[in-house]
Amino acid sequence: MSDRKLRCLVVEDEWPARNYLVELLQGTALAEVVGAVASVDEAREALGAKLGLDVAFVDVQLARNSSGLELVRMLAEQSSDTRVVLATAHEQHALEAFSLGVVDYLLKPFSEARVLQCLTRLKQRNRASAPVAASAAKIVARRKRNLVFLSPDEVWAFEAADRLTFVHTRHGRFDVDLSLSAIELSLGAGLARVHRNWLVNVAHVKELERDTADTTLFVGDALSGDGAGVRVPVSRERAQEVKDMLLAMATGVRKG
Repeated sequence: MSDRKLRCLVVEDEWPARNYLVELLQGTALAEVVGAVASVDEAREALGAKLGLDVAFVDVQLARNSSGLELVRMLAEQSSDTRVVLATAHEQHALEAFSLGVVDYLLKPFSEARVLQCLTRLKQRNRASAPVAASAAKIVARRKRNLVFLSPDEVWAFEAADRLTFVHTRHGRFDVDLSLSAIELSLGAGLARVHRNWLVNVAHVKELERDTADTTLFVGDALSGDGAGVRVPVSRERAQEVKDMLLAMATGVRKG
């Protein structure tokens, strides 16, 4: 385990806290956030998806009067190789949590130093971890109450809008619990930030459209008008950089 990133699941029902913890974990370069969910039921689905999770960061008090300790008890009963860190504002649960095998206890508000300390301790432990999934890490998204598992190469683009994040694919548009910054850290290879609200999968860029001062990209499975895809705005300050990047990855047209 010492030679690879810890594969993490975040279970937190408050979006700002969930997003912030994901960013802190990704920012250490010691962890890879495989999923971020809001309830015990969604966490059970993620844990059952054979994602090779090393550690789950679990809040105690979740929505609909459910408790993260339910999840801790379930993992303890199953003798799961996925270790648990409680990430909560409620320190009174520490005694029960440690009796159930919780390996650390993060108190809100989280800090970069404390998260780094926690991950460093986890990396130094010598106990065996769950086997790593043979395929590339999946992206966990939402469709209403369902979890959707996507391969990175299926993604056309990620969009931030109305304080939410969406992933666009040939299968449709789904909600994602990560910020664009966290996604960029986790899946940066192959993604390009073309606008403060958009990340695109460069492999699926089919057309660069220029109309006076505005630049857009058509990202999808076919050229604009011929197939499914999404039209993505390119910010003016990034337009030349995006054009140069796309031309550098292709041949057939003079650069300039």
